[in-house]
Amino acid sequence: MSHIALARLPPPECSGGCTCAAREGSAHDITQRREAERALQEAERRYRSIFENAVEGIFQSTPDKGYLAVNPALARMYGYDSPQQMIDTLRDIEHQLYVDPERRAEFLCLMAEHGQVLNFESQVRRRDGNVIWISENARAVRAPDGGIQFYEGTVVDITERKVYEARIRHQATHDALTGLPNRILLADRLQQAIHQAERDGGIAAVAFIDLDHFKFINDSLGHQVGDELLKVVAARLKSCMRASDTVARQGGDEFVIVLSNQKSLESVTDTIRRIIAVVAEPAQASGLDLHVTCSVGISVFPSDGHDAETLLRHADSAMYKAKELGRNNFVYFAAEMNAHATQRLDMLNSLRHAVANNEFVLQFQPKIHLATGKVVGAEALIRWRHPLRGMVPPGSFIPLAEESGLIIEIGEWVLRTACAQNMAWQRAGFPAIPISVNLSPRQLVRGDIVALVAEVLHESGLAPHCLELEITETVVMRDVDKSLVILKKLKELGVKISIDDFGTGYSSLNYLKRFPVDTLKIDRSFVSDIADDQDDAAIVKAVISLAHILNLRVVAEGVEAEEQRRFLLENGCDEVQGYYFGRPVPSESFAGKWLQAKEEA
Repeated sequence: MSHIALARLPPPECSGGCTCAAREGSAHDITQRREAERALQEAERRYRSIFENAVEGIFQSTPDKGYLAVNPALARMYGYDSPQQMIDTLRDIEHQLYVDPERRAEFLCLMAEHGQVLNFESQVRRRDGNVIWISENARAVRAPDGGIQFYEGTVVDITERKVYEARIRHQATHDALTGLPNRILLADRLQQAIHQAERDGGIAAVAFIDLDHFKFINDSLGHQVGDELLKVVAARLKSCMRASDTVARQGGDEFVIVLSNQKSLESVTDTIRRIIAVVAEPAQASGLDLHVTCSVGISVFPSDGHDAETLLRHADSAMYKAKELGRNNFVYFAAEMNAHATQRLDMLNSLRHAVANNEFVLQFQPKIHLATGKVVGAEALIRWRHPLRGMVPPGSFIPLAEESGLIIEIGEWVLRTACAQNMAWQRAGFPAIPISVNLSPRQLVRGDIVALVAEVLHESGLAPHCLELEITETVVMRDVDKSLVILKKLKELGVKISIDDFGTGYSSLNYLKRFPVDTLKIDRSFVSDIADDQDDAAIVKAVISLAHILNLRVVAEGVEAEEQRRFLLENGCDEVQGYYFGRPVPSESFAGKWLQAKEEA
C-alpha cells in the first residue's frame, strides 16, 4: 500500500499547474539534446582527427581564388610551415600554385560542368620553388540556391610515380649507353622533320655516321673502352647540333643525325664537316688516348626519298660509299648507289651461304730460298669457288667477311684445312715444310686464338714448327701490349710468327725487338719498284739489314721480275714469294710440282 501511495505522489519538482507527464517529456528532450550535442562533438573530434592526421592532403577552397581550410599534410606537401601560413599566402591558386594556370582553369570548368573531378593530375609549385606532380579528387558543395558554395577534396603527391613513368618512357625511346634517342624516337623525329619540310618548303637531311675501325678498338681494348669512346663521340655529335636537330644511336658504332628545316645543301655540308672534324679530335676513354674517325653518308628530303625508311636506307648506302673512298669523309647519296647496296647485300648473303656449304678452297704459293732456289715453305691462300661467279679472289670478299664477322669462321676453316693438308702431304711421303696462314685482326684479338691454334695442332697432329702465323704490322701496332701477350703465348706453342706487310705500319725498332717474331715480310708495294725507285730500294735495303741485326729472316712478297730477284739476292734477302717463281695453285698441283721437286733435290 505504502509503495503504491508513494508512487502516486507528485514529484517534488512539480508545482503550480504542470503535470507530471509534461515534466517527464521536458527532461527527455533535454537528455536527447545533450546526447546529440555529445554525438556531434564526438563526430567533430573524429573529423578533426582525420583532418589533422590524414596522410593525404585535404582542402576546402573558394570557387574563385583562395583556400578556406587545408590540413597539415597538404601544407607540408606544398612546403608551408602551417595550414594558416598556406591559406594566408596562396591568395591566387591559379597563378601562384599551378605551373600551368590553364590547368586550374580546366579544373574549374570540370567542377562547373560535372560537380567533381577525379584523378585530376597537375604540376604545382611548392613554396621553395620545386615542382611536384599532384592528383586531386574533389567535389563542389552547393548552397540551397544551387550555386557553388565551395570545393572540397583530397590531394596526393604522385611525383615519384611520374618520375618512374618518365624513366620508363625514356628507356623505351633512348639508348641506355649514350642517352641519345634510339631507333623508335629517331623514326618519330625524322617523320616530324619531313612534315616540317613539306609544310615550309625546305629540306631535311639524314646523315648516317659509322665510326671507322671501331670494331678493332672494341675487340682489342675491350667493351668498356669501346663504350666510353661511344659516349665521348655521342657528346661531341650533340655539341654540333641545334636544338631542333636530332642525334640518335642506330646501334653498335652507328649514329644517325636528322637535320631539320635546312635552307640549302651548303648548310648541311657545313654541319657534316664540323662533325667529321670534331669526331677526329683525340679522345680519352678509360685513361687511354684514342683516335677515331668517321664515315658519313647523307640523304636529303625530298630529292632522295619521301619517307623515313627510304631516307635512312639511302643514307646508309652513301655511308658505305664513303668508306670505300677512304673513310674519314662524307658522301651524298646518288641513285646508282642502290644497285651497289643491293650487290653488297647479295654478296654478304652469298658469303654466309658459302660458309655453310663449304664453298672455299685453299691454294698454295711457294716460298723460295733465294740463294739456293729451293722451296722452304708455302703460304695458304683462300679462294671462293662460287657456283655462278667461278673462282672469287680474296680481295673481293675478305673485307666484307672481316666487317660482318664471318672472318672468324672462315679464318678457323683456313687454319684447320691448311694444317690438315700439311699433314696429308707428310703422310704421302713429301718432306715437311712450314705452312703460313694469315690471321685476321678479329682473330688476333679474340681471347681464344691461342687455345684454337693449340687445338688445331693437337687434332691434326702437325708439329708446331710446321705452322707459321702471319700477322700484319698494322694490326700488331694497334695495341702493342695486348699483341705482345698473345704473340708470346703463340710462340710458346712452338709455332713460327711472321710480321706481314712490313713497312706499311708504324712499328719502331724498340717495339720490333720486343716481339717474339721469326720473319719480316716486305710488302709488295716496296718490291714492285725497287729497280727504278731509289726510295723503295733504300727502304728494302734498310729492312733487310734491320731484320738480320735482329736475327730475323726476310721474305720479299710480290716478286714478279728478274731485276727484282737480282736486287733482292744482291742485298741479302733470305726468301722470296711471287708470280716470278710460282702462282698460287691447288694442293694437288703444289705437291706435284714443288714438293716433288724438293724431294728430288
